[in-house]
Amino acid sequence: MIKIHRYLIKEIKVPNLKRNKTHMKNLIIAISAVILLSSCGGGNRGQLVGVQGREKWYQADPYGMVFIPQGSFNMGASDQDVPYSQVTQSKTVAVHAFYMDNTEITNNEYRQFVYWVRDSMAHRLLGGEHLLEEGEYGERINWEEKIKWDEEENIETLADLYLPESERYYRRKEIDARKLNYEYQWIDLKAAAQKTLRDEGADAAAGSFSDRKEGRTDRSVFIKKEIINIYPDTLCWIHDYTYSFNDPIAKAYFWHPAYDDYPVVGVNWKQANAFCVWRTQLLNSYLEESGEAYAQDFRLPTESEWEYASRGGLANNPYPWGGPYTRNSNGCFLANFKPLRGNYTDDGGFYTVKATSYFPNDFGLYCMAGNVAEWTTNAYDNSAYNFMHDLNPDYVYNAADNDAPELKKKVTRGGSWKDIGYFIQTSTRNFEYQDTCKSYIGFRCVMDFLGRDKADF
Repeated sequence: MIKIHRYLIKEIKVPNLKRNKTHMKNLIIAISAVILLSSCGGGNRGQLVGVQGREKWYQADPYGMVFIPQGSFNMGASDQDVPYSQVTQSKTVAVHAFYMDNTEITNNEYRQFVYWVRDSMAHRLLGGEHLLEEGEYGERINWEEKIKWDEEENIETLADLYLPESERYYRRKEIDARKLNYEYQWIDLKAAAQKTLRDEGADAAAGSFSDRKEGRTDRSVFIKKEIINIYPDTLCWIHDYTYSFNDPIAKAYFWHPAYDDYPVVGVNWKQANAFCVWRTQLLNSYLEESGEAYAQDFRLPTESEWEYASRGGLANNPYPWGGPYTRNSNGCFLANFKPLRGNYTDDGGFYTVKATSYFPNDFGLYCMAGNVAEWTTNAYDNSAYNFMHDLNPDYVYNAADNDAPELKKKVTRGGSWKDIGYFIQTSTRNFEYQDTCKSYIGFRCVMDFLGRDKADF
């Protein structure tokens, strides 16, 4: 290697070296570059250089999402507590950078999830070339193989997916929505962390960490499996209101192309979480085939993330647009809600409106006030602000089906088309039960940002 360096040095012509400091500097740089390049190909030379050859990583903005930079803000009431609810005490908190959907999840976006579940069931029923061998991991769906729904040989095989003839309306052959079940997994990291602490405490009490029994760290006990029907409850438009004629929108809202760009409703908290898991797997499957590193999980936002994003970087603003009023200078309403004494149409809407309606806030997020309220990942507790940490506040409780209703409360934010102005404020908290579907609650996803800031890339 020394001979190579000397040879290369001889090839560099530097006239009047002693009298020219600039050329001397260039020579030193050239020699340093040669040494560096030579050492890269010659191993670590016994030095701590880290693992070489790692793939390059650049976190591109996920489609349909906007970047929310890290920051701190006063979480809680920005205005007087009109109902004296005392559930939004002001508290300074810090939130890490993340991505957030610029709109609520729309009917057509959620329909992609529904169709994926439907098609995955059809592929498995058809078998053969529709499945790929995966060795010890079983079979995997071959998405390159098209489903020929109308082929005579497939009609009988796929008949189980459709409604039985006795339940068909005017003999329409429709998919049985009750069979659209999605099976997914998630890891209970909090339970794993708590168990690790208990194990270490028990070992410390015994005086030795070497006595840890086999199976204590078996992580399979923390991998939770869920099966959930993912079709929206389209009848929510009927059962949410009595003595109100909402039949036409109940019949058409989810499936008709006229409402493709409207926010999906009738989706409970569990279904929203299942959608996030599916969306994560959809992206990671593509990245795996492309030889790229996995992306972070899509998930529901914490309520602190939601409020921080809703404020759009403006301090202590009661509404996402910054001002204390629900109208602009021209007297036009700035969100879809229930203005005045119930003049639903005065803001340009009636029920929901398109997800990109009205102006976005300063982060580029649409309808953070009104249109539909949005699920967050947090459990609801009146005094949560008093015991949540000020670093990425997050209060979570995974309620079981047999838990008391009080334990199934989840925080919703943003208010909806049927709410008065107080409920569309950035700081207003509300709740709904995790297993209920409403015509005024939707959701949007977030994804953690890997790193400090986009400027670091």
